[in-house]
Amino acid sequence: MSIPNLLTWLRIILIPVFVLLFYLPWPWARLTTAAIFGLAAITDWLDGYLARSLQQTSRLGAFLDPVADKLIVATALVLLVGGDHYPYLAIPAAVIVGREIVISALREWMAEVGKRASVAVSLLGKIKTILQMVAILLLLIGRPSAHQYFPHLGLIGYILLYVAAAMTIWSMLVYLKAAWKDLTS
Repeated sequence: MSIPNLLTWLRIILIPVFVLLFYLPWPWARLTTAAIFGLAAITDWLDGYLARSLQQTSRLGAFLDPVADKLIVATALVLLVGGDHYPYLAIPAAVIVGREIVISALREWMAEVGKRASVAVSLLGKIKTILQMVAILLLLIGRPSAHQYFPHLGLIGYILLYVAAAMTIWSMLVYLKAAWKDLTS
């Protein structure tokens, strides 16, 4: 078991802790939840960096890393939508989760036809991931129903989540365009 894979497993193992802390009525639970999400976001970057720099890439890591990323993001979005009951938060959350399902299915299908590389992760996808991670982190810290230690962070988080949702649609269209010939043949 390599260090990068251990970091990926850590992100997955942190999900139940993240959920539990999200619902605790303690004053420090909100910041702790944000810290766990921040740690997950950092390990998402760190495990890829270490895998490449230490030459510890593996099939398991290539499979598990995006799964861990999607699990923590989807979990955070579901918790935020359910915890805040704001319909305008549900829209970008549904777009982001829906896109992840579409692109995961597209990548699986393209791998079956031997063209997985045509829908590999792009710079646009990486920027989208950074934006959504920052947005979710800010929403966890400063959501309106929490104690307002950081009221503007929540607003910035909402704006960034909508920007991430727009980039999500854009990146999905880029991936679909790259695969369109194979999808329609």
